[in-house]
Amino acid sequence: MYEIAHRVLMLRTDPPSDVVVTIGVPYEEPTGEWSCPYRIDGLDGWEHERKVTGFDSLEAVELATVMVRAALAGSHEAREGLLSWADGPPRQRAKTVYVTWERHADIAYVAMKHDAVPGEAVRQVVAEDVILDYGDAGQLLGLEVMNAESRLPAEMRL
Repeated sequence: MYEIAHRVLMLRTDPPSDVVVTIGVPYEEPTGEWSCPYRIDGLDGWEHERKVTGFDSLEAVELATVMVRAALAGSHEAREGLLSWADGPPRQRAKTVYVTWERHADIAYVAMKHDAVPGEAVRQVVAEDVILDYGDAGQLLGLEVMNAESRLPAEMRL
């Protein structure tokens, strides 16, 4: 695969290892659609090339980026907090949030972890149109946003 982009993340295991993400050059299929290859090395089950297909080359690249982000965020390595930027400042890593938006009620929930457990929030703080949920150790679990259409950026309202 000829690459157009790659990123190296660190897997905080003993010993540490790299997770290498590569996005390839999009190409036109015989059907007229465009495909974009991508690969994630270092995560369980992703050590082979995959591709996504879109209407044109830009959509194919966008879809490959979305698939890579979803694969990284949904991996058990990320859920266990083992995945971080290798070149980021010490003690700082990228944070993934999980957003659900109920369009009909115009309410969004921004969760700080993938699997929320009912009853896990033991304290709530109301601040204008936002309710913050805290766990028993004082950690922020998520926030409920009223009037989400006007308060959240479009890319978070999926």
